Amino acid sequence: MVRFSCANYTFPLLTRAQMLQLLRLLEIEAIDLGLFARPTHFPLAEMLQEPRSSGLAMRRQLQACGLTPVDVFLQIGEEPAQFSVNDPDSRVRRQNREVFTKALDFCSSLGCNHITGLPGVWHEMVSPQDAVRLAREETAWRVATGRQAGITYAVEAHVGSIITAPEVVLQFLDAIPGLTLTLDYGHFIASGLDSQQVHPLTARASHIHVRGGSPGQLQARMAENTIDFAGMVQRLESRGYAGYYCLEYVWDKWQGCDRADNISETLLLRGQLERLAG
Repeated sequence: MVRFSCANYTFPLLTRAQMLQLLRLLEIEAIDLGLFARPTHFPLAEMLQEPRSSGLAMRRQLQACGLTPVDVFLQIGEEPAQFSVNDPDSRVRRQNREVFTKALDFCSSLGCNHITGLPGVWHEMVSPQDAVRLAREETAWRVATGRQAGITYAVEAHVGSIITAPEVVLQFLDAIPGLTLTLDYGHFIASGLDSQQVHPLTARASHIHVRGGSPGQLQARMAENTIDFAGMVQRLESRGYAGYYCLEYVWDKWQGCDRADNISETLLLRGQLERLAG
């Protein structure tokens, strides 16, 4: 049975209360929370002032709406290069660790045992070898620290990150025991890769982001989608994937992700995945 969650940032123009009510109207029973530095329903600075009390308050609000939190997507900077996990400045990396520790407290109080972060980016004046080394060191620290709190840590390979090719993603995962993947096919398909090249990553996924995508389009209407969702679902189901499929249409100017009717596309996507899962 396919289980669905939906990202709060699918509907950023609604208030938090309106967004939660809409998810229930759409008969969605789980939610992915974006803990972002940029404006959102759950602003990072606000949530982490008192992470435990914020998590408890959010947990009560979600319970009142019948929603289960399944992932917290942590983005410390307003864009991936800002406060990246592999920032060459040790002071930034130290601050990132402090934020991550607070985010774990928030997750624990929220009742969520999965957190997603970004893998790092390339930085000017930093060699590729050092960029990867710093990313691996800091990600390994996050994995170990999360494990102590009973929380699984995953990275999302994304456009512009240091892991954009499936084989490189696997190398990164293999280098860090316990690290898992939040898999979004769109980031690979947009760059021109074929779904067959992405399918092997399903074996390493602890969480799934789904939305339509096609070459040159990180996010596409379902009528324009070229992602092989049938192959994805078949592979996930055959390995006994027990997690959620996050319906993750977003509304953001980045990568032109503000050109879709997110309610309609979310419903079309969910219907297709339900049929594929049989």
